[in-house]
Amino acid sequence: MFNSQSDRKIPILMGTQHPDNAGVPFWSDDAFINTKQEAEEIYRSFFEVGCDEYMWDWEGKFADEAMIEKLLSEYFDEFKKTQIGRDQFVTLRIPNVWEEKTFKLARAYMSVLSAGEFVKSLGLHVPPVFELILPMTKTADQLLHIQDTFRRTARVHEEIFDEDRFGDGYVHIIPLFESVDDLTGAAGVLREFLEVHKERWGFLPPYLRVFIARSDPALNAGFVPAMLATRMALREFYRIGEEFGIPVYPIVGTGSLPFRGGINPENIKHSLKQYEGVKTITIQSAFRYDYPLEQVRDALSFIRETCENVSPVRFSDEEFSGLREVNSVFKDFYSGTINKFAPLINDMAKFVPSRRERVQHVGLFGYSRGVGDVTLPRAIKFTAACYSLGVPPEFIGTGRGLKAARDAGQLDLIKNHFFTLVWELIHAGKFLNMENLEMFAREGESWAQDVLEDVRLCEEVLGVEFKPQKDHHYLHRNVTSNIVLKKKIGEDFQDDLLEAAKLRKSLG
Repeated sequence: MFNSQSDRKIPILMGTQHPDNAGVPFWSDDAFINTKQEAEEIYRSFFEVGCDEYMWDWEGKFADEAMIEKLLSEYFDEFKKTQIGRDQFVTLRIPNVWEEKTFKLARAYMSVLSAGEFVKSLGLHVPPVFELILPMTKTADQLLHIQDTFRRTARVHEEIFDEDRFGDGYVHIIPLFESVDDLTGAAGVLREFLEVHKERWGFLPPYLRVFIARSDPALNAGFVPAMLATRMALREFYRIGEEFGIPVYPIVGTGSLPFRGGINPENIKHSLKQYEGVKTITIQSAFRYDYPLEQVRDALSFIRETCENVSPVRFSDEEFSGLREVNSVFKDFYSGTINKFAPLINDMAKFVPSRRERVQHVGLFGYSRGVGDVTLPRAIKFTAACYSLGVPPEFIGTGRGLKAARDAGQLDLIKNHFFTLVWELIHAGKFLNMENLEMFAREGESWAQDVLEDVRLCEEVLGVEFKPQKDHHYLHRNVTSNIVLKKKIGEDFQDDLLEAAKLRKSLG
């Protein structure tokens, strides 16, 4: 049933279910996408948008366990010609069993195995799903545990149902690193995983796909550390690939707004420069649904051409150490302000509309995502809350960090690795509401005083000015003023919040 896929096509455009769209999908009449619509969304992402991979997401949300069966049953003629697992790819993001209950993982495994048997009965390519993304990867033991438990599940499945073996139960694992520390320390995890993998299986994986998160590192450490950690991780991935003699294909998870990655159809020719060395880019909901479809397709063509042939990221150990130092300084400034800003962010996040059927989480950050002991919403709602106040989170800690870097002689180091820093801050600055920020500062909000200083120092150090530039930027400023005023006097502002999101073409 299984082959190693050593000569497989590596996809470039990964559609995802990240709930960051402000508007309504072109194929629906509602901005909210329920679980029953997953098959249609995947079909549309492949055949109308132009993605060549789709992340079937079981992490933190409800999922349709029969999605593959529905997809092939409803669109059999299309998928008979363009087959899943050969021409287009469905890649499963599994729940992290160290954060979610094990029963969800068991169901995910069985969905993969039953999908394989189903497509076999149709005479299509087998297996349709052969890669699992492990979110919040921290250790090699976690990756090995997933491989081991999948193998055992496959054997039980074979024994009970008298089905063909899933290649000795072997499944490819894609580690997803979701913090600055995990990204910069990923080499040790990957090295241990590959060494033990060879001992257990008798061979190395034919390739290595490794996933870089952009949202959660920014949420946890700030805008600049998240981007620099991405560069550092890319260097480490390629070094590991060269050490073990296997090809490496990095994936980066990018949202539309700069804080979450800055990849959108409008900015793509500027922002994509930052991600040299990346093979696969996530095409999230706002990218697909908040821009005209033709503009989306043109942007995807540009990404495909750019990422078709990528080169390894290389720079010195001295630079790597310098970037680690820089990250620590920026993170300290960011964390200090977020600790004070968190109550208002959490309050605003309650009003951000949901776009998917998420499982409700209890506890610190829902998945322990956050800064120290401070409770925050997930990254999309966090970003939406900040932008709705007219305070783009890209600035938090950034100005003070840049000044410290300049004083320490490290500013050129940052610019040499964060190529698009000025461009991304200018983009975020178009949605900055200085009147709101100054009002919060006058009222004694120390977090606002911090951010005002950050904005001033960004302008001083980089020699730029942040302000609205086009009509929709001024409209966004006016709407966020209305949001803050209405919130203060107790009036409903949810329509205003959604209007602001549509103006910036992303919920968060």
